[in-house]
Amino acid sequence: MSRRIEQVITTHSAAETRSLGKLLGRQLQTGVILRLNGDLGCGKTCFVQGLARGLDVPPEYPVTSPTYALMHDFPGRLTLIHVDLYRLHDASDAENIGLWEAMDGQAVVAIEWADRLEDDLWPEASLQIAFERPAARTRSITLIGCGLQMVNLIKEVGILWPGNQPAQ
Repeated sequence: MSRRIEQVITTHSAAETRSLGKLLGRQLQTGVILRLNGDLGCGKTCFVQGLARGLDVPPEYPVTSPTYALMHDFPGRLTLIHVDLYRLHDASDAENIGLWEAMDGQAVVAIEWADRLEDDLWPEASLQIAFERPAARTRSITLIGCGLQMVNLIKEVGILWPGNQPAQ
């Protein structure tokens, strides 16, 4: 059984949410799957915008929600694949858009609305990121991971985020 870790980080603006994404992106050295969940308007796309900058995606590549395209990819230090599952109905839809092939370990795959698919379809070594909006400008962002790679990543982000206490 892999060790599980959670780290809650609070942001107070879109700029802070982007900064958190950028911080996480800077820590990534290999491809990873990021499962982003939360209601509309809670900061998922904003976070991915920062993630892209942390992965050195050039600024001339605007990062917007792939709601209708379903999947965008961006060149950077590591390739970023941004996916939106909001309009998908089941695992066969995910297969039809090439989601499983995109998760080959080479790219950082940030998947909005990942909870549209059952938990047992995802690799254990993926990072869940839960977004909540307890107040108008406040976001509560919970990083949840299993396995040594995710535990180390979450601890590093927790240590580097200003004003945060390290995850336990």
